[in-house]
Amino acid sequence: MADDNQAIVQDAEAASETLAKVKEEIAKAVFGQDRVIELALSAILAGGHALLIGAPGLAKTRLVEAMGTALGLDEARIQFTPDLMPSDILGSEVLDETASGERSFRFIKGPIFTQLLMADEINRASPRTQSALLQAMQERHVTVAGVRYDLPAPFHVLATQNPIEQEGTYPLPEAQLDRFLLKIDVTYPDIDTERKILIETTGANEAEVEAALSGEELQKLQALVRQMPVGEKVLAAILATIREARPEQTSDERVKRFVDWGPSPRAGQALMLACRARALLRGRLAPSLEDVEALAEPCLGHRMAMRYDPTGQAPPLRDLIGDLAKAAV
Repeated sequence: MADDNQAIVQDAEAASETLAKVKEEIAKAVFGQDRVIELALSAILAGGHALLIGAPGLAKTRLVEAMGTALGLDEARIQFTPDLMPSDILGSEVLDETASGERSFRFIKGPIFTQLLMADEINRASPRTQSALLQAMQERHVTVAGVRYDLPAPFHVLATQNPIEQEGTYPLPEAQLDRFLLKIDVTYPDIDTERKILIETTGANEAEVEAALSGEELQKLQALVRQMPVGEKVLAAILATIREARPEQTSDERVKRFVDWGPSPRAGQALMLACRARALLRGRLAPSLEDVEALAEPCLGHRMAMRYDPTGQAPPLRDLIGDLAKAAV
């Protein structure tokens, strides 16, 4: 047992150096978004998917491209539009005819057969098309014409969503949102970062992102995340945060009054894994209470719904989750 623990410590220390290199490479292309980069990497290290929400022009697409290169993953991008069909994502069968006249169906794989899929403006596609991702994101395979096709490993979806424009969009259903491990809000940069962006991205030369990992090495890091120990205090804080966010189980009067439905046990699983991944990214051997507080809103914000409040007294969901996490830790 001691030997196993020592091996985990050694692997974690080596992983911290590797992940620091990954963050350094991504930072060559995306400036001043350290929190967003950390959350996106945490989602992937935890083996999950992430939903990036922000206005156009905030480097969401650039972030996904840089992550794919730095992590050594094959990547593909799908621009979601109202006329996009499920077959445009999954692929389709075509009828082939040989020289002898024999006919047979052949499956042509769609862009989902990649390791890192960028679903750009995912809420622009119809619910039917959005649902094409459900099975892939949860089970890592797709079924076409009754035949199962396994997706490459690792497989991750980083989706983007524009919160400003609502015309011609379809809100993601709860089941779809629940497939995303983290919801990441991408905000505007500060003045120093924006100055750097103006100088370094409008010149003749741009820094090139290089691979710091491979797909196989990433899978080893994902396995290491699941081996990291979680202390009893951290576990208790995660449980308290999740349960206090449910109207049926909470002791918080605001949750009883204003929250329509709360997070499922899957939210607790997401928070547990994300805390481990964030700890590894920060060079720690185990998650801390600070990880729980920092990741509560990205894990729970898209897994809860507020009731309509005509009085205007309901607190913002972000603030409510933050208060619950602070009370739990």
